Amino acid sequence: MALEKKVIYTTSNTYSTLNTYTDKTKNVWFVFHGMGYLSKFFIKYFLHLNPIENFIIAPQAQSKYYQGSDFKHVGATWLTKENTLEETKNVLNYIDEVYKAEKPEQMPHFIVLGFSQGVSIATRWIASRKIECNHIVLHSGGIPKELKPEDFSFFKDSVKVTFLYGNKDQYINKARKKEELLKGKHLFGNHLNIHVFEGIHEVNTDFLTKISN
Repeated sequence: MALEKKVIYTTSNTYSTLNTYTDKTKNVWFVFHGMGYLSKFFIKYFLHLNPIENFIIAPQAQSKYYQGSDFKHVGATWLTKENTLEETKNVLNYIDEVYKAEKPEQMPHFIVLGFSQGVSIATRWIASRKIECNHIVLHSGGIPKELKPEDFSFFKDSVKVTFLYGNKDQYINKARKKEELLKGKHLFGNHLNIHVFEGIHEVNTDFLTKISN
């Protein structure tokens, strides 16, 4: 008889940062990449921001894989449908350690951004750890179905949540857009703002600039 068992062990993982936190830093960003990215490449989308005023932290999904049959390019994924609950615990524990390692004693304006698959990780982390932030950007991704409004009841009135996506996003059809908007309104209520840009499924650097100012 085949049995699936479990062991607990200690592991390590990298993450990336951009710029240096100082007393002149105005924004701390915690950013979650989409499927297929590595944090060291994803963080380059933030290079155009004022380096004095913006400190960016990009956790790295643990599961790496080769993209394509030439085995040259490596990507990563946060979760799959396999053993999702257990893997989610592992991912969130790792993110906690990154946050602990980089969180400044005096947090300025705190922005949490998830892009594509990173939206599911960002929202699960905020909900489960009751992370206090100023702005949450849900960029071109889906919100996990298990989340409930009470998971975000700790939000202060000033918290902003932006659902951001391109009008030509190849992964967001009319039905999915409606589903995600309804889900967002149900979870975040008056905190939610919708921003649609001209473009496909890609990071909108113009919007990043806008909210960094």
